[in-house]
Amino acid sequence: MPSLTFKLNEHLYLRDPQHTVLGQSIIRTSVELIDRLGFEQFTFKKLAEELNSTEASVYRYFENKHRLLLYLINWYWSWIEYRIDLFTSGLSSPEEKLKVCIKVLSEEKVYDPNFEFINEEALHRIIISELDKTYLTKSVDLDNKEGFFSGFKSLCKKIAMWINLVNPDYPYPNSLVTTILLAAKQQVFFAEHLPALSSLNKGKNINTQLHAYLDNLLFNSITLKNNKKDA
Repeated sequence: MPSLTFKLNEHLYLRDPQHTVLGQSIIRTSVELIDRLGFEQFTFKKLAEELNSTEASVYRYFENKHRLLLYLINWYWSWIEYRIDLFTSGLSSPEEKLKVCIKVLSEEKVYDPNFEFINEEALHRIIISELDKTYLTKSVDLDNKEGFFSGFKSLCKKIAMWINLVNPDYPYPNSLVTTILLAAKQQVFFAEHLPALSSLNKGKNINTQLHAYLDNLLFNSITLKNNKKDA
């Protein structure tokens, strides 16, 4: 069965790697390398060596490694939104849809056979450790104008819409959604590396703990009485 693909911002790449054998190999191998080495130590030269190819062949797909990382992050958020859409398609209640969102965000990420060219488990680890590097840069405003954060924004907009349906008077839907999406990766990172900054315990089932925390954060926020802006 051929792999599914996502339509990502065309400015992220010079040639969409999803549609060629070499391109899919670049994506698969770059995820494995960044997961193993970290983004700082990752280079196109090392990627080309792993591929038994040339740096020039990699540069035909991506302008630089920052664009490649942005591509991977956008792909990840598109995949998360795809999974949320998949599991909410038969639901009518916005509360139920929000519960699905929390489940998808907090569950263990495993290989998805619908996308044979990418290791979602490794990509999730990259999200946890490298996501901040995509927007904490001097070029963030230019990158935003180019639409490089559209995958994240699309997901935020969808979840914020359901929050508004549950509680139209809640004044901070967008802020709450971004807090939850970032907390879903930051709290795992803190639990593993800076445990004093998290109440999650890496020695227990961290996905179950994360689910409980995000569920509490979301529903306690939007159901709290007398939520008023600038109160």
